[in-house]
Amino acid sequence: MVEKINKKEVRVFHSSDIVDAQKIVKTLAKEVGFTKKEIDELILVTRELVSNLVKHAKRGKMVFTPIFNGKRKGIKIESIDEGKGIPDAEKAITDGYSTSNSLGFGLGAINRIMDEFEIISPYGRKGTCIITKKWITEKSHHPVVLCPLEFGAATRPCPGSRINGDSFVIIRNDRIALVAVIDGLGHGQFAYKAARNARNYIERHYTQPLENIFAGVDRACRSTRGVVMAMAKFDWLNRKMFFGSIGNIGVKVFGTSKPMNFVIRRGVIGLNAPRPVITEHEWDPSYVMVLFSDGIRSHWGWKDFSAVAHGSATEIARYLLHKFAREDDDATVLVIRGKK
Repeated sequence: MVEKINKKEVRVFHSSDIVDAQKIVKTLAKEVGFTKKEIDELILVTRELVSNLVKHAKRGKMVFTPIFNGKRKGIKIESIDEGKGIPDAEKAITDGYSTSNSLGFGLGAINRIMDEFEIISPYGRKGTCIITKKWITEKSHHPVVLCPLEFGAATRPCPGSRINGDSFVIIRNDRIALVAVIDGLGHGQFAYKAARNARNYIERHYTQPLENIFAGVDRACRSTRGVVMAMAKFDWLNRKMFFGSIGNIGVKVFGTSKPMNFVIRRGVIGLNAPRPVITEHEWDPSYVMVLFSDGIRSHWGWKDFSAVAHGSATEIARYLLHKFAREDDDATVLVIRGKK
């Protein structure tokens, strides 16, 4: 039984110890139940961590532990050394950062692959402990219920530019849907890079709790100007919606008699952003939610698009973009409504 698997350790003194570490993580990951693709990614993570141990601390140990949280199963991979420590732990996660004339992509790649990532440095009196976790995506045991929601988006770059610093995410499976509007700071290629990093992280980790996704995006955007972002996750089987936002992404909900109190935190994700406040709300498919970047003027309401209110989510998004987009910024609108 998986529950009887004990943690395994590998002492690391030389780059050749990568072989033993990779064998252990492959065996444990198979027994826990990861797919072949996920096992290959865990082997990559192990190789990067062992390489970092040898390169920066000369010696240390790798610890592999099967983990269980209710029905969730996963694996924890730890790298522990007694070296000099990492002067700037968060900066070390940044793609392109290196203190040893290497490419410096290792820790950034690990952040994208793993669901949880933490650096403790110094660890005790000295040294570094890197703790990473990856969870198996839960399989739904509920009967398949078609999503009652419809999603539509419209976006465009700042007039005169061909590069859009805004982005959005729409992901659905047989139980939940997750949407996000992302605005990279500024315009042009640097804003685009920040928004792209955020979108890529979300698309890999959308099954995780929103708090974890925000934390991962914050790390993924460390090498960029940063982003502001709002996310909503819909659990239609339980008629619930979860919402979190950092920065000036607008949100409006129509069709409900009770206002939804969203907590919008100020800050920039990737630049020491605060923790988001995730709120839970009752959600009925008859409601209409609109998320929009600050390239859309905010002083409008239901009556301003009543002419297309019965159209598709995409038609509504295109109409709002056309009517309320500013001429000096990238602009994005994302609409969620019940299917007709």
